[in-house]
Amino acid sequence: MSILVVDVGTSSVRAAVVDAGGGVGSVHQRAVLPTTPAPGLVEFDAVAMADAVRSVATDALAEAGPVRAVGIANQRASTIVWDRATGEPVGPGLGWQDLRTVGECLASKADGIALAPNQSATKIAWLLDQADPDRNRDLCFGTVDSWVAWTLSDGRLHVTDPTNAGLTGLRTGDGTTWDDHVLAALGIPASMLPRVVDSIGEVGPLESLGGAPVLAGIAGDQQASLIGQGCVERGDTKITFGTGGMLDICSGDDRPGFAVRGAGGCFPIVARSGNGALTWGLEAIMLAAGTNIEWLRDDLGVIESAAESDALAASCTTTDGVVFVPALLGLGTPWWDYGARGTLLGVTRGTGRAELVRAVLEGVANRGADLVEAAETDSGETIDALRVDGGMSGNATFVQALADATGRPIEVSPELEATTVGAAYLAGIAVGLWSGTDETAALFHPRNVVEPAGSPDRDRWRSAVERAREWYPELSGLDF
Repeated sequence: MSILVVDVGTSSVRAAVVDAGGGVGSVHQRAVLPTTPAPGLVEFDAVAMADAVRSVATDALAEAGPVRAVGIANQRASTIVWDRATGEPVGPGLGWQDLRTVGECLASKADGIALAPNQSATKIAWLLDQADPDRNRDLCFGTVDSWVAWTLSDGRLHVTDPTNAGLTGLRTGDGTTWDDHVLAALGIPASMLPRVVDSIGEVGPLESLGGAPVLAGIAGDQQASLIGQGCVERGDTKITFGTGGMLDICSGDDRPGFAVRGAGGCFPIVARSGNGALTWGLEAIMLAAGTNIEWLRDDLGVIESAAESDALAASCTTTDGVVFVPALLGLGTPWWDYGARGTLLGVTRGTGRAELVRAVLEGVANRGADLVEAAETDSGETIDALRVDGGMSGNATFVQALADATGRPIEVSPELEATTVGAAYLAGIAVGLWSGTDETAALFHPRNVVEPAGSPDRDRWRSAVERAREWYPELSGLDF
């Protein structure tokens, strides 16, 4: 009894098989990198993604043997439009980071419709304007989960789940149906939208895979990570430190009371759904986390590998007063300042590579503490401990800095990519491999727990953030 998971991230497609104890094996991965044809544009090849999905899923099954069901986890809000009859995309896939529709979002806001450029809504309209301006073609829209389900079912399943649908910008505020007003305003035919199914529930067979296992679990990557790290009860909190950083906290059966964004800068999200009922949560966002390590490696040449940042930073005990604000793409929660920029302060002639790298790690850790404070503000919960996954969770110096900045114990996920485990749990619950989320939560055992050992100067950190803000005032004025 095991579950195949197809996990599509921003830069790769991964398939793995998860056993009844939550162990991950038969991992196969293929890079599918986005392209940036111009500043602010992020595209990907949906056909190449489909080929990679088939390849890694087939290879994982060949190694592991038959599985009970399949789960999907995916980058959220990335957008694909394809021809229903041929299955051919009508244009490039548009990544969630793509900013080509900023103007359309501002125009929609002026008309009383709140949309953000990372959501799918205006991306769909842009693709339709290019490929079907008269809206006469029989086309399908899907986020990446929909595309994976369509691909593996040979076009028989056109579905999504509430965790993904809720980030398209096309759902009503209560998360229960498509918003006809927004669809009409953007000229998006309802006929092209996927059927919304539960995150936990049998959907249909995936005919292109050997044995045609049933698709039984779907979730966006951050919601899957919540489940994978055992965060299922009100107040349970995790942060995934990947390219960016996403804090998610469970808030229970009731939707958070604010429409779009709380006073702390967090967004309401659907954490999962089962038996037609929605479980809600809140999300806080750091726009750049691991991106800062890539900057040190790829652009500055300060380190040769991401792994080197740990030992190099640990070679000094302090930054000697150097502070780095990791605002390479602006600041997300709680400020939402798109005009902020990365800021390095306190540099002296004695500042070396080690101090610089340590300052970058501590800067990302301080941003993690910002997210925790924001989540407590908007949820009304006290976060006593924090679970973490993602590539940076393997960096011991960073994790200690995070414990110090937050003043809380950090429980490190045994799997760097807890999204895979979470998607497996959703599918496994649907087919009876596990009885429910209480049982899967009990399977979580942190790789290690890191206690706070220091108290950084958070007032000085806030002063540094203020220096980083509004570097480009015209961008700082944007609000979605």
